[in-house]
Amino acid sequence: MNAQEAIDYAHKYGAKMVDLKFTDLLGTWQHLTIPISQLKPDVFTEGLGFDGSSIRGWRNINESDMIIMPDSKTVKMDPFTEIPTVSFICDVTLPESGAPYDRDPRQIAKKALAYLNSTGIADTAFFGPEAEFFIFDDIRYQQDSNLGFYQVDSMEGQWNSGRDEGSNLGYKPRHKEGYFPAMPTDTLHDIRTEICLRLEDAGIPVERHHHEVASAGQGEINFKFNEIIESADDVQWFKYIVKNTARRHGKTATFMPKPIFEDNGSGMHVHMSLWKDGKPLFSGNQYAGLSETALHFIGGILKHAPALCAFTNPTTNSYKRLVPGFEAPVKLAYSFKNRSAAIRIPNSGDNPKAKRIEFRTPDATANPYIAFAALLMAGIDGVQNKIHPGEPLDKNIYGLPPEEAAKVPSVPSSLNSALVNLERDGDFLLKGEVFNSDFIKNWVDYKLEREILPMQQRPVPYEFFLYYDM
Repeated sequence: MNAQEAIDYAHKYGAKMVDLKFTDLLGTWQHLTIPISQLKPDVFTEGLGFDGSSIRGWRNINESDMIIMPDSKTVKMDPFTEIPTVSFICDVTLPESGAPYDRDPRQIAKKALAYLNSTGIADTAFFGPEAEFFIFDDIRYQQDSNLGFYQVDSMEGQWNSGRDEGSNLGYKPRHKEGYFPAMPTDTLHDIRTEICLRLEDAGIPVERHHHEVASAGQGEINFKFNEIIESADDVQWFKYIVKNTARRHGKTATFMPKPIFEDNGSGMHVHMSLWKDGKPLFSGNQYAGLSETALHFIGGILKHAPALCAFTNPTTNSYKRLVPGFEAPVKLAYSFKNRSAAIRIPNSGDNPKAKRIEFRTPDATANPYIAFAALLMAGIDGVQNKIHPGEPLDKNIYGLPPEEAAKVPSVPSSLNSALVNLERDGDFLLKGEVFNSDFIKNWVDYKLEREILPMQQRPVPYEFFLYYDM
């Protein structure tokens, strides 16, 4: 859809306002809004200015002017505004040159796709993310010099089975038994259905929805895979729709990987495949029906996974989920049909178009543009250098004896470790100037200074349980 067609679309659906959304460094949508009278063709060619110094991890105050450029192809009506509002996803550029801003996540994904094309390996990269989430009834947290606490609550929470609710109706999923009993145990069916309808309205085809494994309202909604940039756009719309639909019902949604102790966390399994000239490249006569290209792509991801985790699992909380022996895959192995391996090859039957790989380590605190671009770059490196992933591990990896498990590489155990690996093994990201050294340094510095060090300085409640009487 070109600029004039997007303008006509806005008028057709009675838009009074125009919302311009862009993604910050960490993956959160930012926005500004203009009246429909200001939506003219030059907005799409000249953009609108904003203060980049007020966006996390971006420009300094002495170089703060930046431009957002609406992408006319992303036009949609926003389903949550009281006044009819048309929405665009924007790219970020520099006013002095019009060049793409090298810390704009969406521009990085575009450069990754361009680099893929330049290699001649493929012309299309499909990504299919599965972002799990919780819907809670209440969330409270506070951190001061003399106190720190968090408390989440849900009418589904197993811990509320004995609570005086006036009329406690029971049907609360036990820990790790939320997958997936029907109503009345599943109290969030209708909210997830409403989310699905809003996604369909936004042009994002939904495949299925269900309660997930954890107690207290964990859910999953699968939407159709898409090309790399459009798939990342879909993730942003998905999170926006999930959170705002929950809010309409007086509830709160989170994609935090591990908000509940003793129960499953939320991941974002990412399905990937490469195509060229309309033909799938991952189907072949190798292990699990894969091609040699697919195996090398796997090899690249497994080799670079410790560095990739800095982007695919980018929070300190991410590593509360990635604990050996629990529900998330931490062993860097690949396997057919096997959900205990970091990379699973789904059993897609004999359909070559469905042949893909699934990286199960990531979570939805990842910025999808950056994470998908990094995964694609790792896979390309594997194909270019013919990195074989080794032998598959066709057994329950969670149940391996300690001496056997020790022989299988693992993902990092902390965000700090992932950042160290990124600094050691980031050269594959620099090819084609997709990422650059400044971006990687800025990412590492931001995570260290704004997340890791502040976490290290603060006592947590369990430390009082362990140490107060010593």
